[in-house]
Amino acid sequence: MRKAKIFCDGASSGNPGQSGIGVVINYEGETYELSEPIGIATNNVAEYTALIRGLERTKMMHPDCIEVFLDSELLVKQLNGSYRVSNECLKGLYSQVNILLKDFKGYTIRHIPREQNSEADLLAKKAVKQSLQSNHRTRTQ
Repeated sequence: MRKAKIFCDGASSGNPGQSGIGVVINYEGETYELSEPIGIATNNVAEYTALIRGLERTKMMHPDCIEVFLDSELLVKQLNGSYRVSNECLKGLYSQVNILLKDFKGYTIRHIPREQNSEADLLAKKAVKQSLQSNHRTRTQ
């Protein structure tokens, strides 16, 4: 059975503020990275967006199963059914994640400490920095 590991993180400079996502996918001995500015968002929206982009990218690789690792306890507890999703902005993102998860034969979603998610964290912060620099250039031109 082919299994992919997905590490996701979102970051926001302000809450809401300029935001970015970071994703690291380990699959069949290869590592794939994604770092992307997503504009103005809350940290929780950035976290969900990172997971959605990670799932979309991993789906194209056609693994049977996935293991998802997040340092957001809120997302993990919402996705595993321990917490309700009450925020209207997050409900649609939560639904998108659940639709994408159905594309895999099996999955697990685990909470990990931030230190164990450092690569995705760095990619998310890099995307925020890109967004801030791009926004600064736009205002000064």
